[in-house]
Amino acid sequence: MQAAAADSVTKALPGAVHHIGATRQVAGQPIADPGLLEALYARRDYRPAWDQAGRLEALLGSIRDSALHGLHPGDYHLGRLEALSAARSELSDRIALEILATDAAARLAGHLAFGKVDPQKFHPSWNFDHRLDDVQRLALLAELLDAPDVRRALAALAPDSDYYRALQAHLADYRELAARGGWPQVPPGPSLHPGDTSPRVPLLRARLAAGGDPGAVRVPAEPMSFDEELEAAVRRFQARHELEVDGIVGRRTLAALNVPADARVDQLRVNLERVRWVFRDLESRFLLVNIARFRVLLLEDREIRWSTRAVVGRPYRQTPVFRATMTHLELNPAWTVPPTIFAQDLLPDIRRDPGVLARRQMTVFDWDGRPIDPWAVDWRQVDGRHPPYFVRQAPGPTNPLGRIKFLYPNPHQVYMHDTPQGELFRRAQRSFSSGCIRLERPFELAQLLLEGNEAELARMAAAVRSGDTTTIVLPRPIPVLTLYGTAVPDADGIHFTGDVYGRDPPVLRALDAPFAGAAAGADKYP
Repeated sequence: MQAAAADSVTKALPGAVHHIGATRQVAGQPIADPGLLEALYARRDYRPAWDQAGRLEALLGSIRDSALHGLHPGDYHLGRLEALSAARSELSDRIALEILATDAAARLAGHLAFGKVDPQKFHPSWNFDHRLDDVQRLALLAELLDAPDVRRALAALAPDSDYYRALQAHLADYRELAARGGWPQVPPGPSLHPGDTSPRVPLLRARLAAGGDPGAVRVPAEPMSFDEELEAAVRRFQARHELEVDGIVGRRTLAALNVPADARVDQLRVNLERVRWVFRDLESRFLLVNIARFRVLLLEDREIRWSTRAVVGRPYRQTPVFRATMTHLELNPAWTVPPTIFAQDLLPDIRRDPGVLARRQMTVFDWDGRPIDPWAVDWRQVDGRHPPYFVRQAPGPTNPLGRIKFLYPNPHQVYMHDTPQGELFRRAQRSFSSGCIRLERPFELAQLLLEGNEAELARMAAAVRSGDTTTIVLPRPIPVLTLYGTAVPDADGIHFTGDVYGRDPPVLRALDAPFAGAAAGADKYP
């Protein structure tokens, strides 16, 4: 009986699959890529993929599991598939079930492997390898449909990373918190300091305890007293939310405390999606810039070898998200003023007083490299967008690049460098640059990148002593991934950062948007 039913589906599938190209729908559900489905079934000689016992149930289990990845099971026809599975009396139902199940499996496979949302819609600078071509997609889906354990095969497409799994675990925890009602809000009011007595203190303690901070559980003899244990709990909270760690509940800390648990769930979902965009086929050794957390990390064999605080671009001069390869470093670099900084920052200063150039050890050149007397130029007539000159600052203690810069060729003219403004690293919010990344401990990174190359390490040390400009080619070029993550698992728990560039909400909206496969120009499978 089962074989006969499968045979009847096989006979009817060619016409049914071909018909999807015109309607882009089956049983009222949108189909992502009718052409790929037709090629896939032709490759299978139109054999059904979901007629064997247990295979459809395994797929439905995978669809329900998609919630564990921060995805919506409804994006994969869950309700319709459940209804069709319960019916299956008519041939039309079996055909619809077969095609919708394949579309759901293909869509879920793509979303687990590459993400639901296209990152290029949010990052014009995006240059990571992301999607498969049609031949690769067809091969992947054909292998998936023939897998003996569909549920395991689909699960294996998600990033194989402890980082990703940690985000999933925190997502489950915060969903449970949200389901229990989240945490109480701490009412607005003046800053709360250690030693204060206030009726807001019990709510602060309850908020921290609900968030899982063990230091806030014990209630002291004076419940309204802001005691040392509560201060320690506040400091831990501040550290995990990338705030100033001072133990004081001021405006920023209060705002972070009062972010609802549901919003943290969404923040974790957004960051799981970001991991799916990039965490595959990574090299064993690379540099990771997390713009939102203001940090740079060196990773080797999936372990953090080194990290440092960083300064990134201001919100109106954002550090772009992109990938490049670091090839060399330069000691005692001169600084050629970038066009935007020249037009918006330096030119107004020069117009007020050309003497500012000499005081900053800056020289004006024409585009043939000839020095120009700045006092001989009518700077009021210089077009900042298309200037006839460029300006270069000599190496020295006031040079914005400090004593070393790390170069990885890219169209954005972004690189890492030292800075004379070391005091900025003491701030929790560090978006002060014009797009480049300033490092707190750049020479530690240089030593790691030159590790084992004694001659180059000696050249670096000599250049530091002499002050001479020196270029060193890295013996091993290293990939640099400049990314944006606002939820970061760490040894002491999940770290939630501020969304300095406001990039979380549009990704969340796209993640929550229903699939629109029937619309013109709709997304295909990744």
